Amino acid sequence: MTNPFAGIRWIWKNGQLIDFEKATVHVLSHALHYGSGVFEGIRCYDTRQGSAVFRLREHIRRLENSAKVYRMPIAFTGEELIDACCETIRANDLPACYIRPIVFRGFGHTIGVNPLHNPVDIFIACWSWGKYLGEEAESGVDVCVSSWRRIAADSMPAVSKATGNYLNGQLIKIEAVTNGYAEGLALDARGFVSEGSGENVFMVQDGVLLTPPLAASVLQGITRDTVIKIARDLGIPVREEQIPRGQLYTCDELFMTGTAAEITPIRSVDRNPVGHGCPGEVTQRIMAEFRGIVSGEIADRYGWLHPVGAAVRQAAAVPER
Repeated sequence: MTNPFAGIRWIWKNGQLIDFEKATVHVLSHALHYGSGVFEGIRCYDTRQGSAVFRLREHIRRLENSAKVYRMPIAFTGEELIDACCETIRANDLPACYIRPIVFRGFGHTIGVNPLHNPVDIFIACWSWGKYLGEEAESGVDVCVSSWRRIAADSMPAVSKATGNYLNGQLIKIEAVTNGYAEGLALDARGFVSEGSGENVFMVQDGVLLTPPLAASVLQGITRDTVIKIARDLGIPVREEQIPRGQLYTCDELFMTGTAAEITPIRSVDRNPVGHGCPGEVTQRIMAEFRGIVSGEIADRYGWLHPVGAAVRQAAAVPER
């Protein structure tokens, strides 16, 4: 397996670029013991107009909101974090990459469930990352309905992209891959379709694009929002509504969305073919529009692409504060 971190020299920590090898945390950090962290996944694309980060401002806003839910004050403004993401990309000389900002409770003078006395640290890393579900994913992947349910909205808020939430996602993913599937789809606490281990879900039925509402314990995905806007631009009706499990087996088309997964068609659910077992017309139209925008071949009519900056500056090691 290729090491995606090979060649990565710099990571941004609390306002400074530090050596990759020095980007460590203490074993008694609160986040390690209690899952007290929030994060983002963001993609930078090598477009015709130069390197640009997709919907960077929206991702940073969601990071801030996630931290707000768990009362983790961030010592940097949104604009400073936007600049820091671009600085980290430039420092590592990556024309295209995946970006991971993470905010978490670090090591303090106490240990226990109460997080409020632990300091808040923020790191930003980036690396090259291809197709999340494999290079052949654009032709469709096989998924299963997981036996694990999504956590109820009154137990843990899905609106926050919190590290602890992904223990649930890990169970869904492990069950899927050990049984020969690329991904698992989870139902919510009421038995309606929710989302994958790290992706939102869309369905096409009789020409209408359907997706579970936020009340189905789904993350308010930025690629999800992107697909909804693209579909409406293309004249495709979109509805957010509860989707029963059985509809997964009878729909015309099905696909997943996410920053890592981008737009990934689903060709079968529990070994039942979806439609003709290949990406359908609506899915292909949305995928083509998305690819055109992130490549710079189609006009960025929403201002989704944030330029990284042409110059790749030489990073200098600085002492940690």
